[in-house]
Amino acid sequence: MTSVTEHHLDALLQNCAIEPIRIPGAIQPHGVLLTVDESAWTVQQASANAASVLSVASDIAAGQPLAHWLGEVQAGLVRQALAVEALEDINPLALRMGDHAFDCLVHRHDGLLFLELEAVQTSPLPPGQTLDQRLNRTLRRMQAAKTLSDLYAISVNEIRALTGFDRVLIYRFQEQGHGQVIAESATQALDAYQGLFFPASDIPEQARELYRLNWLRIIPDAAYTPVPLVPALRPDNGQPLDMTYAVLRSVSPIHCQYIQNMGVRASMSISLLKHDRLWGLITCGNRQPLQVPHTLRAACQTIGQVLSMQISALEELQAQRQRESKYSLLKSLACAMAEAEGDVYQGLIEHPQDLLALADASGAAVIIEDQIHLIGQCPTPEQVRALQQWVQEQPEAVMQTSSLGEAFAPARDYPRIASGLVGFSLPKPVANAVLWFRQEVKNSVQWSGNPDTFKRVVADRLQPRESFEAWKQQVDGTARLWSIGEIYAVADLRRSALESDLSRQVVREKDAVRARDELVAVVSHDLRSPLTVIVMQCGMMQRVIAADVSPSSKRLNSAIDTLQRATARMTNLLEDLLDTSKIEAGRYLISPQPLEISQFFEDAWSLLTPLALNKFIDLTFAGEPQLKIMADPERMFQVLSNLVGNAIKFTPKEGRISVTAAVQGDFVAISVVDSGSGIAPDQLPHVFERYWRIREGNPSGTGLGLYISQGIVKAHGGELTASSEQGVGSVFRFTVPLAR
Repeated sequence: MTSVTEHHLDALLQNCAIEPIRIPGAIQPHGVLLTVDESAWTVQQASANAASVLSVASDIAAGQPLAHWLGEVQAGLVRQALAVEALEDINPLALRMGDHAFDCLVHRHDGLLFLELEAVQTSPLPPGQTLDQRLNRTLRRMQAAKTLSDLYAISVNEIRALTGFDRVLIYRFQEQGHGQVIAESATQALDAYQGLFFPASDIPEQARELYRLNWLRIIPDAAYTPVPLVPALRPDNGQPLDMTYAVLRSVSPIHCQYIQNMGVRASMSISLLKHDRLWGLITCGNRQPLQVPHTLRAACQTIGQVLSMQISALEELQAQRQRESKYSLLKSLACAMAEAEGDVYQGLIEHPQDLLALADASGAAVIIEDQIHLIGQCPTPEQVRALQQWVQEQPEAVMQTSSLGEAFAPARDYPRIASGLVGFSLPKPVANAVLWFRQEVKNSVQWSGNPDTFKRVVADRLQPRESFEAWKQQVDGTARLWSIGEIYAVADLRRSALESDLSRQVVREKDAVRARDELVAVVSHDLRSPLTVIVMQCGMMQRVIAADVSPSSKRLNSAIDTLQRATARMTNLLEDLLDTSKIEAGRYLISPQPLEISQFFEDAWSLLTPLALNKFIDLTFAGEPQLKIMADPERMFQVLSNLVGNAIKFTPKEGRISVTAAVQGDFVAISVVDSGSGIAPDQLPHVFERYWRIREGNPSGTGLGLYISQGIVKAHGGELTASSEQGVGSVFRFTVPLAR
């Protein structure tokens, strides 16, 4: 054994983690692989044993038609099957080469068709018993299982009886990536692995991903010599062949040695998935080489798929029962949060025992801004504050761990108080969290061999461990696992806290809007009287100095004009603020009545034409005769005068403005079209926003006219839109209900 530094060992471990197991460039020798380019039906790559196994001429090589490899008849069967059937319905495709029958497994990947041929094996089932009968009986027994332990026992016993493996076990992945044997069926001559743990390093992450993608993996003889592909690289792109989904894919030599170190020559693994994640494995081992026919493998795969569904169903049922047992506690805490004064968490502080019981915890902490409330056995306030900040940084809505020290290094200072943590925070700008703690549980773990012996290096290569004898290890810094029901209960409490907090925010916002509306109304009322006095006094002063033509009188008259304009603008601003407040509060009231368009346009023309004539603008109104709309006359005139006024303001001298009305279904569409400079594309989406007045030449507007106009049109049930083309002009169009 070579002595290596920790840094060198880490480098070797990293090399193991990134070993190119998807592109080994070889297959296991119990079958043949051909990759086919379907556009030309030529073989791109073939395993080196293909010619001899398929009994074809030795001069046949990759690049030649598939028919040269399989014969015209068998190649035709492949093409015909692919043309009329889905891939999952084809497998296995029965082919015959001379006197030999083959199961051909077909899949597509990375632009190629994969053909994997295995010689057909005789079934080991007793005479008179069919595989369908045996599988149906197994599935009925599994579906009748009432507990997970019964389900596991049925599965391992049936697969072992079906396949003839010496050992079949179920291996479940734990929180830290380690695995534990939770069920086993084995011959008396083998050591028992039931209950033992296997370190996470036994199955690297990339290998787990392949288990997730493929339901079954078979190694008939771990002492095999890999069969290379010819040519070694894909001729179309010069890259290694990606064999992610290939059944015959050669496996890592480290894994093959690992299997043999366990005293096993044949291996089969069936993946167990839950919500598309790798939950565990059914692993089978045999002391002698063992080739399992494809038909039996397919049956085992079906058992694994049904077991996956049953595990999910029974775990969900178990979790639901645990969740229901927490219902009264949840209801009590939810009511307390809803009724609490101030922050919703205040209700939790007032029910400390219920809070602890909800998660079956030894301590809990409730953080509300700068206040930390501790219940039961907890770390210090400073330590809790650091934990709260860490929890808020985690992506999970509910953070949970039974080995807090491994996830959060500072927690190693207080394992006896808090080795387990479950908690959450609410998405608020202030610091907040609810955390539950569990004390350390002194425990010993039974490993299948010393988990540290995988760090064995020979000739600068990482070697798999050789010993799998039970090895006991004292484990520190861990707490009792949080159950699924407890995690669900904490998640339910978080949802209740979120609902209570959001409802309080809505109430606060409504109160703020109401207070703002009242303030605007009071300010408007209180300002109107002095503004009216100012206007009256300005009028009186102008009449007094009307006959005086002295320079001082002219200056005074100019000052009075400025004062009047400012007063008028302030009055308009007050009116706009009142309208805006009503629109935002959803209290903008209108009194619709039938309004004849021709009269409406005539009134607008008489009032707006003088403004247009000042700039020699051609202003026209046109509408169908007898056309009526249902509208509030005063509010609708406010919209039209605002749109036409804006058009006059931004249309150059001697320009054109047209106002038209036309029926559009149950509405009348009124359009204001100008020949102005237009609105920039980046500004057009913002024209109806409050205080939009970016257009050059409009420094005096309140920026609320279009926003209020849109609110008025919406109050009528219509829609106000804008379109514009720079250098051509703008079109503002709104709809109003047609009066029948």
